[in-house]
Amino acid sequence: MDRRSGTRLPWHLLPDNAAVGDGGRLTIAGCDTVELAREFGTPVFAYDEGHLRARCREAVTAFGPAATYATKAFLCRAMARLAAEEGMGLDVASGGELHVCLSAGVPPERLVFHGNNKSLSELRRAREVGVGRTVVDSFDELARLEALHGEDGRTPAVLLRITPGVKAETHEYIATGHDDSKFGFTVSSGAAAEAVEKAKASPAVELVGIHAHIGSQVFRAESFSAAVEVLGRFANPLGLPELVVGGGLGVPYVEGEEAPTITQWARVLRSAAAEAGITAEIGVEPGRSITAAAAVTLYTVGTIKDLPGIRTYLSVDGGMSDNPRPVLYGSGYEAFLPRSVTADRNRTVRIVGKHCESGDLLVRDARVPADVMVGDVLATPVTGAYGHSMGSNYNKILRPPVVFCRDGDARLVVRRETDDDLLLTDLG
Repeated sequence: MDRRSGTRLPWHLLPDNAAVGDGGRLTIAGCDTVELAREFGTPVFAYDEGHLRARCREAVTAFGPAATYATKAFLCRAMARLAAEEGMGLDVASGGELHVCLSAGVPPERLVFHGNNKSLSELRRAREVGVGRTVVDSFDELARLEALHGEDGRTPAVLLRITPGVKAETHEYIATGHDDSKFGFTVSSGAAAEAVEKAKASPAVELVGIHAHIGSQVFRAESFSAAVEVLGRFANPLGLPELVVGGGLGVPYVEGEEAPTITQWARVLRSAAAEAGITAEIGVEPGRSITAAAAVTLYTVGTIKDLPGIRTYLSVDGGMSDNPRPVLYGSGYEAFLPRSVTADRNRTVRIVGKHCESGDLLVRDARVPADVMVGDVLATPVTGAYGHSMGSNYNKILRPPVVFCRDGDARLVVRRETDDDLLLTDLG
């Protein structure tokens, strides 16, 4: 049976170790997804642990120790530990992400601390534990580091984040490399050159490299080549040992989308770096490309409401609280029934959540099997990035659990919240 033909789910959107099990049901790493929904309830994020490890290994093979996992994509202690076990560094963008990684046992010297507005307390904590690299984003941050140097005498290794003036073809909210950005020092204005001089002259920091990031969900390799060309012109005369080009490699979410693999991305970057005469070690920070396709989200269908001549609404027991990307960015997803993963999807519905918002939608025009019914388990693939990490308790909805699947075993790594969890910080 050709799983990619007609109206069937494009198989390449599923995790590496997805398969058709008994009765045509989807399995992930040997775990029956319908049974996962019964055991752990819905919604639930189901990850293929082997897929996660394979992508981490691919990144390390392509970039060596300069491969750093962007934890904002998906972070829990099990994920932090997994990425470290596979040889990746980890980047964090807040004191909270730092705390999770440290609590998972990640050596602090393998952490990179990001953020456009790091507080004194966050910087102080990073210094105390010995974070490996701090990415300086502003002149105010340089001033904070100098003030802290007066307190403790420490001189952290830093990279300066610059904005190279390259506008990636992606959603405006996740484009970060163009001049009109809240991130970094702009090259065109001269701020980047000024920051280099200040950092070099300051006893409070050890300048070891330059950092840039052009945006997220970038499909065109040429965008990265253009960024490397600009970075080379700026960084080469400085003679610094490290040049980090960030992450942002796109992944396919819907039928018809294609993106380079991590290995292909590495070839493009290395070729562009060689052409630009860059001798510094090239570092990267993939996140989405490590985790996105590793997971599916399982829901239960609660209501099917047919509006004749308008559309059919299919409501599930999650929504914008576990996947805000469709609301924030207009992101597209596919949908299918795990009980019959290869079935034709010849009915069009709008999949919506249970929140008190008309805009609470997950898939605008979803194709599903004609026999979909209330009580069915419904799945959306490619939900391993920016679902769990961007989730919320809107309407006091409980955040879903996370399950890692491997060799037929489903391991709960993040439990479902309880009603009492909602009161933990509520002082009454």
